[in-house]
Amino acid sequence: MRLPRTGIGVDVHAYGDDSAELWLAGLHWPGEPGLSGHSDGDPVAHAAADALFSAAGIGDLGTHFGTDRPEYAGASGTTLLAAAARIIREAGFDIGNIAVQFVANRPKFGPRRAEAEAVLTEAAGAPVSVSATTSDALGFAGRGEGIAAIATALVYPSTGTAAQH
Repeated sequence: MRLPRTGIGVDVHAYGDDSAELWLAGLHWPGEPGLSGHSDGDPVAHAAADALFSAAGIGDLGTHFGTDRPEYAGASGTTLLAAAARIIREAGFDIGNIAVQFVANRPKFGPRRAEAEAVLTEAAGAPVSVSATTSDALGFAGRGEGIAAIATALVYPSTGTAAQH
């Protein structure tokens, strides 16, 4: 029997300097303040990748793409998510789905939700859903200091593999 495994991923990025561009949920958001980070600072894609690693029990985002890996400096969130999905599959798992919610005052996400989900789904090779919320002006996200994202992922041991991790 292939029992599913679940994982949780969390990522937080502060707004960066004025030259940073916002990449969120795999999309470029012109005119919005950008986030700081080792890569493009996309907390949605990063949380999704971290949830995959958590579900498979094989480390986290820092383990695989940390600051000690200069080849990932400036990498897009979709590049990291695609690499995470490949690592998960090589570890003997199939991906069921990934769900992500981010907390921010802006940008207005609803009009681009389908576009973001399509880009992230393509990167992961599995369904990715994204939702957004505000925090009623509470905490760092409510004060407009950055964006947080929380993700869950469901993976299954690949058919014919033990995937004991």
